[in-house]
Amino acid sequence: MVALGCALLTHVFASDGPGTDAAEPFRPEPGQFPPLEKAHSYRGELVFVDHANRRGSLRVEGTGKFYRNDPHPFALLPYGMVRYHGAPADLRDIPLGTLLHASAFLPPDPKTSVVPVLPADSKSKDAGHYRGIGIFPAENHVLLLEDEPSHCLRTGQTWALREVELKDNTGTIIATREPKAGGDGKGVEEKMTFDAGTRLWRGRERIAVANLVDEGVWPADGKKSLGGQSVLLGITWKPAPGDGLSGAFTQFHLSDIWLDDAAIENAAQFQTETHKAFIRSRWMPASVDAVEYGQFGRATVTATLFGGMDDSLYADFKKDVEAQINGAGSTLKHAAGHYGPSHIASSGKIVAVTTASGEVPLGSSGIQVQFETDLIIEGIRPGRVVRIRPESWPKTQIPREEYDNSNLDERFPTPDIFPRY
Repeated sequence: MVALGCALLTHVFASDGPGTDAAEPFRPEPGQFPPLEKAHSYRGELVFVDHANRRGSLRVEGTGKFYRNDPHPFALLPYGMVRYHGAPADLRDIPLGTLLHASAFLPPDPKTSVVPVLPADSKSKDAGHYRGIGIFPAENHVLLLEDEPSHCLRTGQTWALREVELKDNTGTIIATREPKAGGDGKGVEEKMTFDAGTRLWRGRERIAVANLVDEGVWPADGKKSLGGQSVLLGITWKPAPGDGLSGAFTQFHLSDIWLDDAAIENAAQFQTETHKAFIRSRWMPASVDAVEYGQFGRATVTATLFGGMDDSLYADFKKDVEAQINGAGSTLKHAAGHYGPSHIASSGKIVAVTTASGEVPLGSSGIQVQFETDLIIEGIRPGRVVRIRPESWPKTQIPREEYDNSNLDERFPTPDIFPRY
């Protein structure tokens, strides 16, 4: 299977049902990476994205009829990680409709939350109107957001295909999610729809439902046992025919089926390259641990790089490499410069790079850099978020909505745009 690149993602924290969580709601402390095991986990359909502010809305799966559930806002923590197709991603990479797993906490600071703050017990309240419990969790600040194949790769699970029913390239599949090693077929069966638009991946090629029919692997009409074939699934939701009694209101849909390891490895490689180019253009995010001030604007900054990136990006941070560091906000937006981020960034040299030993919390890379500059700027202080660029990375312009101090409330408004429940 896909090598996840970073040991931080070997944590196993399942979110297989409508919602699982620690005993008590957990609020992260500023300047600390929260423990994943204290997160509340849930899954839902991505229905809205404000990528510049690293927030959006999920239609969260609860105990009722899924299609009735209102979109629920979420925000990524500054060190929050997104995984898509088993690789690092940005919110802008994920298609609307994708079913995502979220591991989230209460807002670190309710006063500055970019999404509405809810009562801590919101996830236990019945929303009524056939929607049920669990669809409005107060834990809406996300540490880890991942699609279905990423979730399975991280937790060592696979989908075992039990039965397919097909007519005119449209039908249903019955499958169970279970441990990849030693699956016993005792997982909870889930019935999902597919159609001619569902993408099937085998090795490096994309095939159609009709191809499997022509090969005799799937029937042209009727049912066939698939014997527990191990695959990875991309899951969405779409309107399905039926009166609701058969589960049409809660049934999920298959966007993709990866039929072998080579197929998901290929998808992960493409997504990794997309994300690497994105980070090089926006700079590596980090949190400032300490600043040692000298004379006449000189300073040495110690910062921890955020986690979840491809290893090749971290490899560019080396001792004696020229670099730039710029202030950023909790949404990772750059402090503004009229000619790009480099305009007001502090320039200097990386004088030391250290890597933590032992287990590193999710959200942190465990890599700490010391950066020396002769002109420190205001936004670089202990506890603050920054972005760092080795000089080998390109100097680029970024869209105005990705600057921290632009007055863009009309285009990227305050949390008031979201409903209050």
